[in-house]
Amino acid sequence: MGGHSVEEIKQETRIYRNVFLALGAFTAITVGISYLKVSFALALTLALVVATIKGTLVACYFMHLLSERKLIYAVLLITAGFFIVLLFLPLGAVLGGTGG
Repeated sequence: MGGHSVEEIKQETRIYRNVFLALGAFTAITVGISYLKVSFALALTLALVVATIKGTLVACYFMHLLSERKLIYAVLLITAGFFIVLLFLPLGAVLGGTGG
């Protein structure tokens, strides 16, 4: 760990601890959502929003994507775009009425 001062290490440790606590809190929120008396669609939407936030925290801090170059972000955005297309492609087939 050459070149890092004690204060820098303490600050990084504080950030990781706070992210860990936030992930724990969002996990508790996800469990709480499962106990809400709301429609399935709303509960699923809320749970997916919380999961997206948790995934973003993990990717940004534990996978160190905050300090990556723009090329990494471009690849990540392209991957996310393909994922969304592949996710909604079956939905378009079902809603399009191509089922025989």
